[in-house]
Amino acid sequence: MQYLSMRLMKRVFPSKCSLLRFLSSYSNYSTSSSSCFSILNPNSLPLPFASFSNLIGPSWSTLQSRGIKVSASDVRVGNIIEKQGRLFEVLKADHSMEGRGKASIKVELRDIAQGNKVTHRMNTDETIERAYVAEKTFIFMCMDRDGTVVLMDPNTFDQIEVSRDLFGKNASYLQPEMNVKVQLFEDKPLSASLPKRVTCTVKECIAATPRNKKVLLENAIIVEVPPHIVPGDAIVVNPEEDSYIERAKA
Repeated sequence: MQYLSMRLMKRVFPSKCSLLRFLSSYSNYSTSSSSCFSILNPNSLPLPFASFSNLIGPSWSTLQSRGIKVSASDVRVGNIIEKQGRLFEVLKADHSMEGRGKASIKVELRDIAQGNKVTHRMNTDETIERAYVAEKTFIFMCMDRDGTVVLMDPNTFDQIEVSRDLFGKNASYLQPEMNVKVQLFEDKPLSASLPKRVTCTVKECIAATPRNKKVLLENAIIVEVPPHIVPGDAIVVNPEEDSYIERAKA
């Protein structure tokens, strides 16, 4: 019965696009709406259409990754937006009101493909497209001398290779079997982040300050710590700020 139904569907909808248009119309959804993610779930489709998810396979992820249209006033730091066919990461977002004019937002963007930064001003009621970015957890395995980082998917054990630059300065804190998060767009890594608390070992003391002292960690990072910390101690560090949090518990 399922075989006959599939043959009938192929005859009625000769292409994946025609089937997707029908499903969108059937559910009264617009692909530009944030609710498109629910219709793009094969498990939520009305029978007998749920049995045809294999006919539209790659199109699900393709449509989801196009993102959703939002107002510029909803843009936040860390968002990935698309402008003129290019992807940008929002680094800063400052709202302002100029006299009696319209409210605007000034954003600092990083071109993900080229790495350069640009500043752009938009009206708060301007519509932009925010890219759908997936976040996935990987386990750090090792780093080659050329800066290639090897990560492993803890569920499938598949390994991927990414550039050290993906982690920025925090790459110095990478440790074997550390869980890291990678942000992906259309299965391509965009950026990566470490845990907010990383345990490091103090290598040596290098300077004293009026209240604390500066120490060199085994990863070559300099951190200011309380006076009672000595070489060989394990301390917890915030990798984003290179700052001391507490002495690691034994």
